[in-house]
Amino acid sequence: MTAVSSRPEERLPYGGRRALVVDDDDMVAELVRLGLETQGIEVVTAADGHEAEERLTEMVPDVVVSDINMPRMDGFALVSRLRADPLTRNVPLIFLTSLDGSEDVAHGLRLGADDYVRKPFSLDEVVARVVAKLDRPSVSVDTMVNDVRTSLLGRAAMENEVHREIERVRRTGRPSALALIDVDERALLRERLGQRADEELGMQIAEAVTNAASPLDRLGRDEAGRLLFLVSDEHESGTRTRLRDLAEALAGQRLVVAGEPVRVTPVVGWVSLDDASSELAAAEVLDRALAAADAASMHLDLQPVRWSTDLVPTEPRQPGGLRRRMTALRATLRTPAQVLLSLLLGVVAPFFLYTGLYLLGLDVSGVMYPAVVAALLITAVSIWTEGFLALKPDRPPEEPATPYPAASAVIAAYLPNEAATIVETAEAFLRQDYPADLQVIVAYNTPRPLPVEETLREIAARDPRLVPYKVEGSTSKAQNVNAALARVTGEFVGVFDADHHPDVTSFRRAWRWLSSGYDVVQGHCLIRNGDASWVARTNAVEFESIYAVSHPGRARLHRFGIFGGSNGYWRTNLLRMIRMHGSMLTEDIDSSLRVVESGGRIANDPGLISRELAPTTLQALWNQRMRWAQGWFQVSMKHMSRAWRSDALTLRQKLGMSFLLGWREVYPWISLQMFPLLGFLAWREGGLADLDWLIPLFVLSTLFTLSVGPGQTVFARKLGAPEIKRQRFWFLRYLIVSSVFYTEFKNVIARVAQLKEFSGEREWKVTPRPVSRPAQGVEDD
Repeated sequence: MTAVSSRPEERLPYGGRRALVVDDDDMVAELVRLGLETQGIEVVTAADGHEAEERLTEMVPDVVVSDINMPRMDGFALVSRLRADPLTRNVPLIFLTSLDGSEDVAHGLRLGADDYVRKPFSLDEVVARVVAKLDRPSVSVDTMVNDVRTSLLGRAAMENEVHREIERVRRTGRPSALALIDVDERALLRERLGQRADEELGMQIAEAVTNAASPLDRLGRDEAGRLLFLVSDEHESGTRTRLRDLAEALAGQRLVVAGEPVRVTPVVGWVSLDDASSELAAAEVLDRALAAADAASMHLDLQPVRWSTDLVPTEPRQPGGLRRRMTALRATLRTPAQVLLSLLLGVVAPFFLYTGLYLLGLDVSGVMYPAVVAALLITAVSIWTEGFLALKPDRPPEEPATPYPAASAVIAAYLPNEAATIVETAEAFLRQDYPADLQVIVAYNTPRPLPVEETLREIAARDPRLVPYKVEGSTSKAQNVNAALARVTGEFVGVFDADHHPDVTSFRRAWRWLSSGYDVVQGHCLIRNGDASWVARTNAVEFESIYAVSHPGRARLHRFGIFGGSNGYWRTNLLRMIRMHGSMLTEDIDSSLRVVESGGRIANDPGLISRELAPTTLQALWNQRMRWAQGWFQVSMKHMSRAWRSDALTLRQKLGMSFLLGWREVYPWISLQMFPLLGFLAWREGGLADLDWLIPLFVLSTLFTLSVGPGQTVFARKLGAPEIKRQRFWFLRYLIVSSVFYTEFKNVIARVAQLKEFSGEREWKVTPRPVSRPAQGVEDD
């Protein structure tokens, strides 16, 4: 029902009373009107709920008498809309209907009806019930002890409970918290299915939360239909775990709303009562829980958000001229200082440690030298092993015998940086050769309106498969993807960045994996602008070594794959459960490892190709790889112990996880250790000229380690995509650049990324997307 909050409550003069009678049977409506008018009650009639809504925009009655079975809008929908409108939520409603089943009576009362009279009826009884409702002072829904639809505590009663809980926590020191639980899809379902759907959704959520509550917990519902959950005697970690488990359970539950199966995205905000002062009003505690829920609704990753002062908006202080210049200077010098610090920690500090121990009579070089050599050899052996295993990658299963299901694509975009390529990308997806329904969602965020938004809407009007979806307030890819899941209709969904152009048969090929028992399949990301600069050409060859060699080889070696962020295809229900966590800089790696740890299967398919744009400048490449490296470090710290605790992983997979997560973070530091060792040995022996450089262990290990770069380049050329393999000089230049500069460039980034993470410096820099040219037009240089 459309409510105009500024609408005046038009009433009769003092003492006058007005009723709205709603019935599609003119004879019944006229009979009730005559009976009520004998009691001095003015009567307005309507033939159905839709017409009743029109009457309610003209006046607010003192009572409503309504049939249930009516055309256009039935009585159940009408009472739901009455209770949703602040101006009519307290108006008594009496059902007058031929529906006499006990379940109909119960449903009507749960929706907010005050009384229920069955047809055929006694007119005197109906008039008496109406007069009784008018003579009894109305009670505000907000002040009722229990919510009329769910029997949970109402807002006022929950405020009393919160106040008592704060006092109990202050006296006893026992922990407690208040959570607010809502559903992100509520407005969308209400818009599509009506207010009755919203009430049905609320009652099912209330039932699920009630079943998860302990005897000490208390449950309520506020005036907007959100659940209030008072958690008693539970420490912070326990509260967070309970709320997260509850959110994940709700996300995995299939609800039925207005006869349709739906899946929902719970958003949970909570506030600890442990440090709440006795002067803090209960209403303010509820407001804090709501603010935390609002923050959770920005991420939609099923993670409960705890209220803190960081959620309180503050006016930014504008620094003065000198202070602003000093701040800019510190930001400019921060990264060079971190690079220097990494060298001090990786080279200078070990050298002084070795010399200091030697002066104290302890020479550790005899142990450290073979240890460093062994570490370098382990890395080299693993790279060679991945290359040989990649020669026989896992192949996709045969075409499924069953029909292809509906599919969806989610393209996450930050338009100010990606406006130049998003239209081209959308049109590339609409050219997909897929034999079933294909939905293409462009989930984007932008701080300001852009002309490209209108272009996307025009394409959507021409081809309804395209769904432009602006994610308000989003600041990350994770938020865009999570928000888009509410609109995904496909049984499986491909996740892509804004510059990706998948092969026209990609969705067919992906379903061959997913229909054969896999949960996720990661494809081969191919650079399509390699002719743009030497940086892009380097990326093009490097991506072949990653997606055509390392990923498939590692998947065979360790018996698990990973999702690398784009050109990945998920079972939709699984992605709805796993989500992407916006707190992670590489939310894609984090989500895939959570799949693996829970026993899911991820395939790597080098033949599942999508073409993307590479950074074209060294600065853009630095920003991109810094985020990747810092994100990997976050993932490593989070998942190392989780992998070993997982019951779903085999010992081989756990060892693979340790190598993937632990060794990759240690190796950039180990790769430096030969320098301080040689420096120490030269100092000990009196100079570099006095060292024996022909020690077999040193010579052989050096040659084998140096062979990794050429070997990886050879594997990349052999296994790479044909359009890249044609560029034979790209591979030669890559070998030279990587040997002289690029390998250590990436190691520097990895070391600095760890320092940034430890210092709390986390910044998401979206890589600008250049205007592309078709990869097929590249000439061999």
